[in-house]
Amino acid sequence: MKESEAKKAEDILKKYDKESDTMEYTGLMAKIVAAIAIAFSVFQLYTATFGVLDAQLQRGVHLGFGLALVYLLYPTCKSWSRHKLHPFDLLLAILGAAAPAYIIYEYQNLVLRAGTVSDIDLGVGLLGILLVIEATRRVVGLPMVCVVLAFLAYAFAGPYMPGVLAHRGLTVSQLVSHLYFTTEGIFGIPLGVSSTFIFLFILFGAYLESTGLGKFFIDLANSIAGWASGGPAKVAVLSSGLMGTVSGSSVANVVGTGSLTIPMMKKLGYHKNFAGAVEAAASTGGQLMPPVMGAAAFLMAEFVGVPYIDIVKAAVVPAFLYFAGVWLGVHFEAKRENLKGIPRDQLPKIMTLIRERGHLAIPLILIVYLLVSGYTPMRAALVAIVLSIVCSALRKSTRMKPIEIVRGLENGARNVLGVLVACAAAGIIIGVVTKTGVGLKLASGLLQLSGGMLLPTMFFTMITAIILGMGVPTTANYVITSTIAAPALVQMGVPVLAAHMFVFYFGIIADVTPPVALAAYAGSGISGGNALKTGINASKLAIAAFIIPYIFVLSPVLLMMEGSVVELLFSTVTALAGMIALSSALIGYLAANCLWLERILLVVGGLLMIQPGLLTDAIGLTLFGAVLAYQFKRRKSEAQTV
Repeated sequence: MKESEAKKAEDILKKYDKESDTMEYTGLMAKIVAAIAIAFSVFQLYTATFGVLDAQLQRGVHLGFGLALVYLLYPTCKSWSRHKLHPFDLLLAILGAAAPAYIIYEYQNLVLRAGTVSDIDLGVGLLGILLVIEATRRVVGLPMVCVVLAFLAYAFAGPYMPGVLAHRGLTVSQLVSHLYFTTEGIFGIPLGVSSTFIFLFILFGAYLESTGLGKFFIDLANSIAGWASGGPAKVAVLSSGLMGTVSGSSVANVVGTGSLTIPMMKKLGYHKNFAGAVEAAASTGGQLMPPVMGAAAFLMAEFVGVPYIDIVKAAVVPAFLYFAGVWLGVHFEAKRENLKGIPRDQLPKIMTLIRERGHLAIPLILIVYLLVSGYTPMRAALVAIVLSIVCSALRKSTRMKPIEIVRGLENGARNVLGVLVACAAAGIIIGVVTKTGVGLKLASGLLQLSGGMLLPTMFFTMITAIILGMGVPTTANYVITSTIAAPALVQMGVPVLAAHMFVFYFGIIADVTPPVALAAYAGSGISGGNALKTGINASKLAIAAFIIPYIFVLSPVLLMMEGSVVELLFSTVTALAGMIALSSALIGYLAANCLWLERILLVVGGLLMIQPGLLTDAIGLTLFGAVLAYQFKRRKSEAQTV
């Protein structure tokens, strides 16, 4: 990639991904920040190897490192210098480290006091909560801050709330004690997962990127699909799906792979709005792709109470259907526009790639094996981190230098900050929910609004998750919706895992849902297209993600939760046929250009095949088959006429 293109990609990433918009230190300050980040990673690796500390101690150290780095790397105002640390930010960085350190220093006394807080405790706790909220504003954004403040306001305004939302209200002392000095608030499950599994998996991803695995995935996708009709677009889908196993960020994935694939698509003949949309839809699906999914997947394992491998297993078929839907949309668009692939002689040879760089994928394969074998996610990630360094050394061309290994520690700590802060802020929300019981109240309200019917409840839950996802990272979005909306689905008889996967999916797909579709906007920034049109095209390509959650709620067999292998295969095949019908209807091409009536029949047939049931599947397949047969007949007739 040319230097100018790399700079453009970096600017786009900073514009649409707040986590990437950091200070640019040089000299001594850069070394100090690097030293803190490396110490953070070393602490995490040490506790993963020799055993984690008590919950509040482990999470306290984790939060202390995180807040210190946030205030050193993210300035108070955008207008402040990006090269020189402001004294105010230095003060906040010191306080950010000191507030959690107080819990570590006073840990025994706090345990003995058993929930009774002193005036000093109250002051430190209040400071800690405010520091978390301000860190959230800097790293995550104002929408998340507004949600947190709304919940805090509710905690105090309980006696003045109408009807079912009313509660006794909390004093400042009660709220601070609950949020800061228990494991029910800031130091709750989300931060606990961040301080163990999530950090190690993000560090693992940082090392995989350092080895050049991302470039290997793009070259591998080129060798597999670059020659096909619409080849570069299919390369984008494949490479983004593979990169999604490493990167949990939609925007970062768009910029990382899109910088290479989007120019290739435009050169082939794809419109710039469609080229950006392909990368956005494919990159967003990366968080749905096992084995290393987005950070929210680790939280789901804790909330649902199942091993992480069960989340991975449940995600396999839906992820396959999602990427199949995007692939089909790309294929039909290529056929409609008669777009060719890249000549085979210009593409890398697959066996050569595997021979020269295939060893880089060994850690990814191993981590799946370890998870299936019963290893804890933390232990599996730890082994995989070591193996990623060892495997890179198998060939001189991929070998990591000692300085690169050290930089991997720094990058891992930097990459975790967004998730860390989102988890801490989500802990505030969970703390208010557990203290006031508002979660069940809102779930009951959702059920009343939907009249106690499943489909309307699912629809309102979907809208809630998408709206929250437009301004809140997936991790925080999942925490909120799993606390508020998922219980409503569970009360309707939906299996717990299916309910949580439902809100997880729609929180992620918000990244390509206009009007705030950050992944699509990043794609349009690279392609030079219109942001809104790119978002609309991305939504069309990602249509599977809007439908698949309804399928696995109505038919949990797709999550491998129940049913036989035959039922799973049948449900997968009919769902895939439904994806083909819907994708062709939205693009306007199946075996030939679609007439309006054909598009309507394909939509109806696709939706019927998605609805579980032999009758609906039979009618859907009949409609789909009729349109396909008629198009083949029409195409043959047109060819004879010519």
